Amino acid sequence: MRLTTIKINGTRRVVAVRDGGVVDLTAMLPAATSVRRLIAENGLDTAAKAAATGPILPADRLTFDLPIPDPSKIICVGVNYKDRNAEYKDGSEAPKYPSLFMRTPLSFVANGQALMIPKESEQLDYEGEIVVVIGRGGRRIKAADAHAHIAGLTLMNEGSVRDWIRHGKFNVTQGKNFDRSGAIGPWIETDLSQFNLSDHALETHVNGELRQSDSTASMAFPIAHILEYISSFTTLEPGDLIATGTPTGSGARFDPPRWLKAGDSVTVSSPGLGSLTNVVAAE
Repeated sequence: MRLTTIKINGTRRVVAVRDGGVVDLTAMLPAATSVRRLIAENGLDTAAKAAATGPILPADRLTFDLPIPDPSKIICVGVNYKDRNAEYKDGSEAPKYPSLFMRTPLSFVANGQALMIPKESEQLDYEGEIVVVIGRGGRRIKAADAHAHIAGLTLMNEGSVRDWIRHGKFNVTQGKNFDRSGAIGPWIETDLSQFNLSDHALETHVNGELRQSDSTASMAFPIAHILEYISSFTTLEPGDLIATGTPTGSGARFDPPRWLKAGDSVTVSSPGLGSLTNVVAAE
């Protein structure tokens, strides 16, 4: 099932995306007041049955929102593809533990909405990523049990404002949290039977040009290990989002760097997860 959120007359509705449109799950299920609540109340199987039979609303008349507009946590893993550490060209050894940072919901837009180059910088960059959506929460989750805690997958353009990443000595928070600098979507795919999470492809195109192409097989820290590590210090909750890192090929690594410009189009895609496409605009 492809699960996301839309707005009708300013009110959020939970929908399942089907060919030709969407099924309004909020109109059919008591738990479907939000995607996060639907996941927390173990409503995905019931929602999938409703999605298969419910009336379809034409998608072209709807405004799509973030799949989960109100996550408790958005945790991002940095430098998680094996070639990414070498890409920094700083001679450092491969990290022993995942590098983590947090992002706010306001730093993201939905599929089809504009990414914003802020007034403070011209260095907006793209980073295509696969995102894990937590289903069953927990603390100190074992890697062997991690997949049972996943509700689904979605995509992220983990947009970064590069010259603000190093404003502070020990953090990247500023450059990772400019309003409307990244995107999430287009939906959450909840049918995990079609995925091999240890070897799943990911690509990023800018204006049709392939910039990033890799597989989760290249991750330094696989998805199960990431969930085990993060849950060792914080309780994961239903609807939490974990961005699992980006492959080589971001704009900062070109010589000279290739920052996003107003009018550019960025598409992050992955088999079974669809395509997340956003244009770029200047604030």
